[in-house]
Amino acid sequence: MPDSKLGIFGLLSDAGPVVLCVLCVLLSFSIGSWAIIAFKFGYLRKSLAQSRAFLDYFFDVWNADKAFSESEQYSHGALPRVFRSGYIEYRAIGERGDIRQARARVARAIKREANAESKRLSSLVPFLATVGNTAPFIGLFGTVWGIMTSFHSIGLTQSASLAAVAPGISEALVATAAGLAAAIPAVMGYNYFTQQIGIIERDLEEFSSEFVAACVGEPSNGAAE
Repeated sequence: MPDSKLGIFGLLSDAGPVVLCVLCVLLSFSIGSWAIIAFKFGYLRKSLAQSRAFLDYFFDVWNADKAFSESEQYSHGALPRVFRSGYIEYRAIGERGDIRQARARVARAIKREANAESKRLSSLVPFLATVGNTAPFIGLFGTVWGIMTSFHSIGLTQSASLAAVAPGISEALVATAAGLAAAIPAVMGYNYFTQQIGIIERDLEEFSSEFVAACVGEPSNGAAE
């Protein structure tokens, strides 16, 4: 009974070293992408949920001191961490300096922490874009190499039979499929995470002015410059 090589392992057994190297690279890309997708999905979901919950609490109490105490319960949220940074800066200068200076310093503290949170939220996500952009071309390289192998076999055997071209065509198709399998989840994950990060960043931007107004207050007309 002839040995069947229709399975994936049968196809890989006929693949040359170049295509195997391509497949190993794509496999590592795929594993890395899925690991990042799993980690960032949980991280961003928790950050968004806790940020929204803290935002609701802040607008309910409208009291910076109470909100600061409660913010410890939302340690995974980006927005609570930004709030804590601004509040600490406010408390450090609350007893001295005019109100305009206080507002400026608190706003700067919030902006610094918001930028740090944006970098933290976006970490590892660009790798998904890299995989989505490069994996199809890496797979295409394996495809071209497999087709070249088929033509080489035809030249050696002086025959275009299925037995001569099948190994090269098989490894070419496997490389194409592997490239797409690595790229598609990476692109989907990148688009989703970019959208979620954008939502959090918009919340941070909208919260900034509300926080400064609630924490520091509006300057009076007679405040010194």
